[in-house]
This record gives sequence, structure tokens and C-alpha cells, in this order.
Amino acid sequence: MSLDHAQTKPHERLAAALAGDLAQVNELIKQRMASEHAPRIPEVTAHLVEAGGKRLRPMLTLASARLCGYDGPYHIHLAATVEFIHTATLLHDDVVDESAQRRGRPTANLLWDNQSSVLVGDYLFARSFQLMVETGSLRVLDILANAAATIAEGEVLQLSAAQDINTTEDIYFKVIRGKTAALFSAATEVGGVIAGQDDTTIKALFDYGDALGISFQIVDDLLDYQGTDATGKNIGDDFRERKLTLPVIKAIAASSSKEREFWDRVIGKGKQDDGDLEMALSLMHQHDTLHQTREQAVLWANRAKDALAPLPDQDIKTMLIDLADYVVARVV
Repeated sequence: MSLDHAQTKPHERLAAALAGDLAQVNELIKQRMASEHAPRIPEVTAHLVEAGGKRLRPMLTLASARLCGYDGPYHIHLAATVEFIHTATLLHDDVVDESAQRRGRPTANLLWDNQSSVLVGDYLFARSFQLMVETGSLRVLDILANAAATIAEGEVLQLSAAQDINTTEDIYFKVIRGKTAALFSAATEVGGVIAGQDDTTIKALFDYGDALGISFQIVDDLLDYQGTDATGKNIGDDFRERKLTLPVIKAIAASSSKEREFWDRVIGKGKQDDGDLEMALSLMHQHDTLHQTREQAVLWANRAKDALAPLPDQDIKTMLIDLADYVVARVV
């Protein structure tokens, strides 16, 4: 694949534009995930950190800082912080979800054990707080500490809402704003804060990250029913795990009493038989909930783009706008 072709995707163009900063972030991550006394820590961390993820969240921090004209060193610390928080949550999520695969590879809890995944996740959270403190900014510490708490809150809310077919769209949005959008918005917000920007600019960056994160998660949930091998998603995983995501919530809301009995059996009671996934997909198509879900993802992507209006026009801003479009372009 030619370099030009490889850079046609917005996140790849962004990575190319931020290549120097990303190299520093990767070096800092490597340094800080080391452990003199527990070699399993870098082993487990490297398995996930080096698994080919897009580094989207740390790139958002770097891009926001650059967009604001920041020329100090601490955007590197903040980008590494964001990646450590994200990696810690993935390690914990895979234990909670009893997942066997992530990014096309066996999960850390499968290769090692649940205890290692939980404890290494805890270690990365602690490392992330050390990095935050080194910036010397109490406001940055406040933003990222709040994000870490909000992520955990979102995950716990998802647990309490799981398998409950009375879960509403309002609860769904509270869950995804917590577990996904909180880190996106913190990643963009701290870029503006470390650059010493005014409140209007910082709010614009926060709003962009928040809306982008919501759109990203809606599409991620949609890909569970419409994805391909290229997206790295196994069709129907959320269905098998009885997760109440937006396409299902919409289908349940539109269902007849007989259809509701089906949803109660497969999601509420977890009694799934051969052909149930196909039946679920049929009902989603019948009630047009996949299309409706994508429309909501587009709406949030447009809000993300609109949020950037107060920021100066430059290449990085254009890439961030294109990134919002790309998020929803992942699903047709």
C-alpha cells in the first residue's frame, strides 16, 4: 500500500501530522509501563498497547494542544495519561465481559489471568495520575480525575442496566457518555487547558470530544450488527452478551407484545437458541432501527464538527472535522 493511499483516512493523516509527538508519547509510555519488580506488568501492558490500536484518544490531546498553539512539553504527558487510562479500562472491561478477543488477538485475561488484568489495570491508573501531577496543573488533574471516575460510573450503570429490556435510550446515552465520551472530551479539553486557552476555546474542545465520543460509541454498537471482518468486530457479540445497545433498545420500543416476549427471552432471560441472532436482525430491519441508529450517530458527528467553529482554521482543524465524518463512514 502506498503512503499516499495509507493516509487517505483522517486518523492516519492526523497520525502523520503528529508523528513526532506520537513518537515521544510512545517512548514515554514504554518508560512508564516498566516495572523493576513485576515483569508481568510491561508484558501485559505491551500486549494491549502494541496491539495496533489507532491511538485515537492521545492523538486528540496532541491535536487539541497543537490547534491551540501549545509549544511546551506537557501535551506528551497528557497524551500518555489518556492512553494509560484507556488501556486500564480495556483490561478491566475484558475481565467484566469475560472477553476472549480484542483487536483480533486473545485478551490479556485469556493469556494470563483475570487477577493480572485487574492489577495491571490498577497499576496503569496509578501511573496515569503520576503523569498528570507532573504537568503541575491542578485543573488538568481535576479534568482527568473526573473522567476516570465518570468512566467507572458509566461501566457500573451499564452493569445495572444490562439484561433489563426496560432500559431506555436516556439510560443508554448516560452509559456511553460515561464509559466512552468522558475520555474523548477530557482528551480534547486538557489540550486546550495546558495551552492556557480561554474558556470559550476549552468548551469548544470539550464539546467536540464529547460529541465525537458519543458518535463513535453509537457506531461501535451498530458495527456489532453490521460490521465486517475488516472492522475487527464479531457480529452478534453484544447480542450474545445480552447488551442493551441502541439498535436493540429501539427495536424493543417498537415491538409488538409477541416480539417483546422474544426480546425478554433472549436478552432478559438469556435463553438464546440457534437462529435467534437472525431473528433479532430481522426485527431490527423490520423496524428500521439500524438506519435510525446510524442517523443518530450522524447527528452527533455533525455536532462535533459544529463545536469546532470558534477555533482557528488550519490543517489540524480540518483533520478533526474529517475525523468526525470518518467515524460514521465506518458503517454504511
